[in-house]
Amino acid sequence: MRLAGPLRVVVIILTAGLTWILVSLLLGTQSGFSRLQQLLSSPENPPTAEPRPRRYKCGLPQPCPEQHLAFRLVSGAANVIGPKICLEDKMLMSSVKNNVGRGLNIALVNGVNGELIDARFFDMWAGDVNELLKFIRTLHEGTLVFVASYDDPATKMNEETRRIFSELGSSVAKELGFRDSWVFVGAKGVQDKSPFEQHTKNSKSTNKYEGWPEALEMEGCIPQRKADGQ
Repeated sequence: MRLAGPLRVVVIILTAGLTWILVSLLLGTQSGFSRLQQLLSSPENPPTAEPRPRRYKCGLPQPCPEQHLAFRLVSGAANVIGPKICLEDKMLMSSVKNNVGRGLNIALVNGVNGELIDARFFDMWAGDVNELLKFIRTLHEGTLVFVASYDDPATKMNEETRRIFSELGSSVAKELGFRDSWVFVGAKGVQDKSPFEQHTKNSKSTNKYEGWPEALEMEGCIPQRKADGQ
């Protein structure tokens, strides 16, 4: 029985390949074998590419030490792209979660176990600052406060609001202005200024976007508080 056309072609190719290997071995060279390997290698399995750098919780380039919480904050870009607040690889606030808005986006977190207590946004252009004050006046000792601005974080801020953020560890709350970019992590009961804060002023000469400064991105590791409050 005659072999089908395609099968005959395969047999001829294999025969030629084996002959090539034998001749190469007899001549003391492996070039023929190497080339055959290249020809027969599957296009679905190309040579391994350079491994991508490993990313850790919230996209950090390095893992946090034990008893620390990994975080990443991104402020809003102009009035177009909303902010993001990530903690321990969980997105607490983002446009995808549909829980961010113009003004100050704030997530309150238990400083002992890292659990989310509440997350809200407060319109600092046309909203009521008293709603924000109700949210931050009665925080429990050790509560972590994550803040990311979007569009305008400061127009409705009053003296009390700025004082409370300063008591939470902010160095710039008292000078925060119209359409500034701001990201901040503070805590109730801190003794010193927070090391986790970035601020860019709204300035026509330096703004990245028309009418707004560039977005800010900050990441790091926050020590967890002990249950006894230490």
